[in-house]
Amino acid sequence: MTSITEILQMGPVMPVIVIDDSAQAVPLAQALLQGGIRTIEITLRTPAALDAMQAVATACPEILVGAGTVTNARLAAQAHDAGAGFLVSPGTTDAVIKGAVDTGLPLLPGAASVSEIMVLMEAGFSAVKFFPAATAGGPSFIKSLASPLPGVSVCPTGGISLATAPDWLALPNVSCVGGSWIAPQAIIAAGDFDRIAANASAAASLSG
Repeated sequence: MTSITEILQMGPVMPVIVIDDSAQAVPLAQALLQGGIRTIEITLRTPAALDAMQAVATACPEILVGAGTVTNARLAAQAHDAGAGFLVSPGTTDAVIKGAVDTGLPLLPGAASVSEIMVLMEAGFSAVKFFPAATAGGPSFIKSLASPLPGVSVCPTGGISLATAPDWLALPNVSCVGGSWIAPQAIIAAGDFDRIAANASAAASLSG
């Protein structure tokens, strides 16, 4: 099974997806693949999310699909059953960690403070999602963690754009960033997959 560390190294940007129609999931994944994206986080924020996840996992094995917004053990189990390859949480509780362990899937746990990251380190995690990145401290905050918390890989998510992503990716403790700008909900709904492929291509070519 692919580890979280390996997943974060699969590209500079992991698209964060909110999807309303599962029928659009496969064309979306194909557009992302066309642009060079190899991972996708489908958030569990809509009724279509689990079906979309299952569709992508079945039809597009070349892209690793993860389940985002995992806030309890039930959602972790449902994501596992839908074919998710990994789990992502906005914040982290003992119940979320246990739910992930029960599924056997790797978890990218969410944190927004030094203390939260230290607790996750004590629990054995070496990679965390920093959320909401832009409002919880920005690049300067993450840069300041590199020395006191060595060995922790950070995936900032929330409020990051194509223009600001390089600021984050330049940091030594950032492996990749989460980005909703690649495939916004409205663009998916409009079926503008050419634009999504172009956005994916621009994101895949980013570096710090």
